[in-house]
Amino acid sequence: MTTRRAVLALAAALAAATAPLGRALAQTFPAKPIRLIVPYPPGGPLDTAARALAERVKDTLGVVVVENRPGAGGNLGVDYVAKQPADGYTLVIGAVATHAINPWLFSKLPYDPVKDFAPIALIAHVPNVLVMTPQTADNLGINSVADLVSYARKNPGKLNYASGGNGSGGHMAGELFKSMAGIYVVHIPYAGAAPAQLGLLAGQTDFMFDNLASAAPQIRAGKLRAFAVTTGTRAPSFAELPTMSEAGAGLPNQPLKGFDVSTWFGVLAPAGTPAPIVNQINAALRTALTSPEMRERLARMGAEPAPTTPGEFGALIQRELAKYQQVVKFSGAKVD
Repeated sequence: MTTRRAVLALAAALAAATAPLGRALAQTFPAKPIRLIVPYPPGGPLDTAARALAERVKDTLGVVVVENRPGAGGNLGVDYVAKQPADGYTLVIGAVATHAINPWLFSKLPYDPVKDFAPIALIAHVPNVLVMTPQTADNLGINSVADLVSYARKNPGKLNYASGGNGSGGHMAGELFKSMAGIYVVHIPYAGAAPAQLGLLAGQTDFMFDNLASAAPQIRAGKLRAFAVTTGTRAPSFAELPTMSEAGAGLPNQPLKGFDVSTWFGVLAPAGTPAPIVNQINAALRTALTSPEMRERLARMGAEPAPTTPGEFGALIQRELAKYQQVVKFSGAKVD
């Protein structure tokens, strides 16, 4: 007990000693440009959102330089930030892949998604959408998610679904669907979401959980038929589409109740970044995300702004880690 008290007293003393330093840093922050690392190539949704945010926060945070460091499914850029000084000048756009899926997908991950980072704020959710071509849907007599589940149960292994690759958001949505619905369909991984969609349109596969922003033009053109979004709430841009949970309500025992998969992304700093600096950046990001201009930019990507406190974002990461541990285990996917 004495040892435990001594440790607690030491921790309290250290916190008291470093608190003035954190406040002092926050009073002068930022004194130079902030780097925002995007762990994916230029042009993607995270890169687009990062550049829009950098423009919106220049009045509160000064110059924010967006830097792309892609590789290893986002791991290289995220690991780079984990090893930078905890001073608020190097941040990263982390996503569901880098902070909830990759820890279970990769045999060796160079960073800890929780211990190595200080969550700052969630930026947005992007729903996936369950789609088929009208030709495939009509040929199989599938007009709803309930129809798809019923067909798959009667014809195990005859259906397949496309994804952008092992461990992708579409793959994980498909595996969660299989697990919750109690069906067996074959996963066909492609080298990216765009080739997967092209394969679906060409009739090479039966269905797909596509990114809503990517699928929207094909849905509106009548080339893809949408049945449901994968998020817990409906997407404002396609409010007529039910959620997977709603769409499965007609099935016995409602097996899809609680289905919730999205491509989320947010800003994180290296662990140990002083709380006053984290809170200062959080306030700037939340203000930016509530602006009409930023909401419009994200809406064009099919994304919904989702500003949070640092604590709320950290809790989301913990929940998503637990969820995807089970999904990746069920899928059997592994990257060595």
